[in-house]
Amino acid sequence: MTHSMKLPGRCAVPVEAGSLRLGLMLYALLAVVLMANEARADTCQISLSQPRLDYGHLRHGEQTLGTRTLHLSIVCAEPSAMALRFNGVAADARGFRFGRQGHFRLSLQQARIDGQPVEWMSAPLPGALATAPLVPGQTLVASASGRPVTGRRLTAQVEVSAEVPPEAFAVRRETLLEGLGVFERVSPAVP
Repeated sequence: MTHSMKLPGRCAVPVEAGSLRLGLMLYALLAVVLMANEARADTCQISLSQPRLDYGHLRHGEQTLGTRTLHLSIVCAEPSAMALRFNGVAADARGFRFGRQGHFRLSLQQARIDGQPVEWMSAPLPGALATAPLVPGQTLVASASGRPVTGRRLTAQVEVSAEVPPEAFAVRRETLLEGLGVFERVSPAVP
């Protein structure tokens, strides 16, 4: 079963004479997808507090856009192992593409299952603790003491940080930069 949520949006403001503006929309968290656990047909709902981030208009010199914090939750009818992956176009080994030249990075913090703190383990390497950033191609499994944890409710903070290099400001008119991606709940057995 797949559920997706998409919010359309565009940034279009006339360019004033003598100024350069970049319309920036980060749809990094635009679509939230839930994949059913392949081992059984359990029902889970995944939600994100703010599925669209809009960084507004920037002027030259505003390359670092700061960090935004969102809240992610997964609620399942039956206890399930919790594993997450973010599918997006990789900018490099540490982050995802934001426009042609920029990037955004994701970090999962303060994760809890059924109110109990958990840490992230990188799949498919059992026992290998993952660092806080969620990088392209990585699946994170909620764990305690190096073992996957099951539960009905996972909550976590998602920190999103975006950067645009100075070269991205070398445009003649307003330019829309987008970053797209999907959070996906997967079976821990699927890397």
